[in-house]
Amino acid sequence: MPDLMIELFSEEIPARMQKRAAEDLKKLVTNGLVEAGLTYASAGAFATPRRLALSVEGLLAESPTTVEERKGPRIDAPEKALAGFLRGAGVAKEDLGTVEEKKGTFYVAKITKQGRAAAPIIAEVLEKAIRNFPWPKSMRWGSGSLKWVRPLHSIICILSAEDGSDVVEFDIDGIASGRSTRGHRFMAPDAFDVVSFDDYSSKLKSAFVMLDATERADHIWHDATNQAFAQGLDVVEDAGLLAEVAGLVEWPVVLMGNIGADFLDLPPEVLQTSMKEHQKFFSVRNPKTGRIEKFVTVANRETADQGATILAGNEKVLSARLADAKFFWDNDIRTVEREGLEAMSGPLSNVTFHNKLGSQAERIARIAALAREIAPIVGADADEAELAAKVAKADLSSEMVYEFPELQGIMGRYYAEKAGLSDAVADACRDHYSPLGPSDDVPTDPVSVAVALADKLDTLTGFWAIDEKPTGSKDPFALRRAALGVLRLILTNEAKCSLADLFRTFFNALAAQKGKKLSAFSKMINPNDESQFVFTDFYSTDDYTFIGSQAVEFAFESGDLYFSNSSRQPGVGALEAEVYQVVGINELIADLLSFFHDRLKVFLKDEGIRHDVIDACLAMDGADDITLLVKRARALSQTLATEDGANLIQGFKRANNILTQAEDKDGVEYSYGPDIKFAEEDAEKALFAALDTAEAAIKPAMASEDFEGAMSAMAAMRGAVDAFFDAVQVNSDNSVVRRNRLNLLGRIRDICLSVADLTKLDG
Repeated sequence: MPDLMIELFSEEIPARMQKRAAEDLKKLVTNGLVEAGLTYASAGAFATPRRLALSVEGLLAESPTTVEERKGPRIDAPEKALAGFLRGAGVAKEDLGTVEEKKGTFYVAKITKQGRAAAPIIAEVLEKAIRNFPWPKSMRWGSGSLKWVRPLHSIICILSAEDGSDVVEFDIDGIASGRSTRGHRFMAPDAFDVVSFDDYSSKLKSAFVMLDATERADHIWHDATNQAFAQGLDVVEDAGLLAEVAGLVEWPVVLMGNIGADFLDLPPEVLQTSMKEHQKFFSVRNPKTGRIEKFVTVANRETADQGATILAGNEKVLSARLADAKFFWDNDIRTVEREGLEAMSGPLSNVTFHNKLGSQAERIARIAALAREIAPIVGADADEAELAAKVAKADLSSEMVYEFPELQGIMGRYYAEKAGLSDAVADACRDHYSPLGPSDDVPTDPVSVAVALADKLDTLTGFWAIDEKPTGSKDPFALRRAALGVLRLILTNEAKCSLADLFRTFFNALAAQKGKKLSAFSKMINPNDESQFVFTDFYSTDDYTFIGSQAVEFAFESGDLYFSNSSRQPGVGALEAEVYQVVGINELIADLLSFFHDRLKVFLKDEGIRHDVIDACLAMDGADDITLLVKRARALSQTLATEDGANLIQGFKRANNILTQAEDKDGVEYSYGPDIKFAEEDAEKALFAALDTAEAAIKPAMASEDFEGAMSAMAAMRGAVDAFFDAVQVNSDNSVVRRNRLNLLGRIRDICLSVADLTKLDG
């Protein structure tokens, strides 16, 4: 079986596109070959800044001959239908067969597709792949129609076997396939021919090109860490930067340079960010002091002076960059020391958070008040939580964060320290954005937790109030991420709180800040349906001025109502007025809580907790206490994983089914308490005893939120329940005994449902 080797040689491919491009080349070519009948043993794709390469081993020399049976119209079908089938199948009428089916006799055509040699198939597949390659951005050059990420110079396409190799010949816009390529742009620019992939990779290595991106990355990291170790330093790990730099060079040469003494006192994050974003340098840290003292850069060539000239140029450019950073840092520190950190946030009153939710300053005021409310729940000092919330976003108006937005929070901590604030407040400035993702660390300091919860809950309730919820795959305000952050904050810190109560506090705070109390309105539509009140021409009772597109609160008989802008209707009354759909706060709370529960199901799926287990716990009281809910769900999941637990659920469902049928038939509810004096069978009496034992253990366990203990006691009933159903006929001929046994089943149901709503479980 021959092997296939492909190289597409071009101008420099952006580093961020290389990995995906190699995968796309492999997918397009191998899928096309398989569809054409050419199977293979293995394939590997590679990328450097100047080339994409693909190696396919164990390829069939030719595609197999195939015979396809295609069913046509019935034999009594119109001639036009038959003629169309013959054209599509490419056969004559006399070549057709027939087949008998229930619906009649049908024509059948046997279509033979002759096998083809591999070379023409490869040429067709590769040309199609090149012309339809899914680059994120591409360009045309010269007079041709081909689009590529950068001008394409040459194509290698070789089929090699033990007896030699052949070029698969084809041409794309004047670029003919061949067997010639080039090595490193500067160190080995001359062309050379190859006969196979092994020959290609070895000659590239001799021409100063490392084909494998993983090899380049490993080489960079090995050399960088060795050079740092020799000087008693550490290289700061950055997998993203390492992958990017490996995509910038074909022959990596690692060089270590110095940072000017004037810049060594800058915060390490500032140095690291500036060097990474602007220069693609790795930071080198002194493990004893934590300071960033040197940098590592990766050149694309070896030089006679061992990189001295390259380093000198890099150090000069870096000094200019860091001079800017030092200027920003010094200015920010002067502002903090002169005016205080709260004063730094003053300009945020002119920064809009959202046109319907006000400025950043208004949002900070809400978060500060709400952090004070949350503080007792998480064990934080209320004054510190409020202060931390007031200054947590002050760094957004700093010059440093303006230049490096990714340093928000990090710089806030440094400024808080310079302002003389406590460590708890400073940590909250840094940590209140966390967690940003499923793998991000979760704050545990109480003040940080209070501010982080207030920040995320304000975002969620605010966008819910203006009806900007996630839809499908669209979530422009990252509300799913914010909800997951709230869940992780609550669960990690085992905070016990009612989400519904917190939502109500946040909604009311927003309404109080953004709206006005109303007692007059000009028109009300459908006044008999309190879920569909529509008000127009809103006026303030203070000065009767028209209220524009603002969220407002209205006290009505049905309770607190909340308004969100719906649409504009011209010609209502005497004015063109804004029309508001009134939405009850309770309705908003229920909808947002449902959103949280959906996020919780996704989060707990990674723990192996099924959706139906969570549904069984959601049906119980206190479902808006996430800590309580998850504790119950984990206990139920563990119980179901045991043999006793799984079998008891089946016993419960059997009891519930019998009860449901009997209650529907008799028109009564069997929940009035069975009496042991009517028990006739030993298994029946044993069940009474088991239920007494379980109930005595479950009630105090549930009261103390010992769900594991409660469910363990419930699972212990399994043997008695199984024995009862094996030995006892529930629907006895004696009506008294039958009623007593049904009430006994009712007791099973009540005890089980006191732990979780087991009717929600699947299976």
